[in-house]
Amino acid sequence: MTPLKYLQAYPPGVQDKVRQLIAQQRLGEHLVTRYPDRHDVQSDKALYGYVAALKQQHMKQAPAIDKVLYDSKLDVVQRALGLHTAISRVQGSRLKAKKEIRVASLFKAAAPEFLQMIVVHELAHLKEREHNKAFYQLCQHMLPDYHQREFDLRLYLTWRELPSTHTTHPQE
Repeated sequence: MTPLKYLQAYPPGVQDKVRQLIAQQRLGEHLVTRYPDRHDVQSDKALYGYVAALKQQHMKQAPAIDKVLYDSKLDVVQRALGLHTAISRVQGSRLKAKKEIRVASLFKAAAPEFLQMIVVHELAHLKEREHNKAFYQLCQHMLPDYHQREFDLRLYLTWRELPSTHTTHPQE
């Protein structure tokens, strides 16, 4: 049985259905049907604007974000699709924390729904540091179908690693 590293926490029945799609070479087709488009947020500046707009819409009271960028060093191998950091710096007699959000570069070529899911996830970390119940409730508040998108993103990551599809993507 093929191990599905991005879907290990899901029930065996769900994993079996994914294995069937893979065996029938229909996983990519399934993803294209659900997510046919690619977003146009291609630069760090555009990504900053995109994140700022989502933050303004859902989290007006959260701390300001100082920097947002695509990061080519973030990789699914390291299990990081996005990062939120607070870098502390001394400014005069004060300690100031700069909030940053980094999004893995692979999302430049992904469906807009996947980019939105990752950004919502990282924004939720501004209020909730841990992946706890409150964190996922906040994600669902900002994106009601958050859990479905997270699952579909895991399908996309699984599809990307299949030997026959490593050079093409459903959105291309």
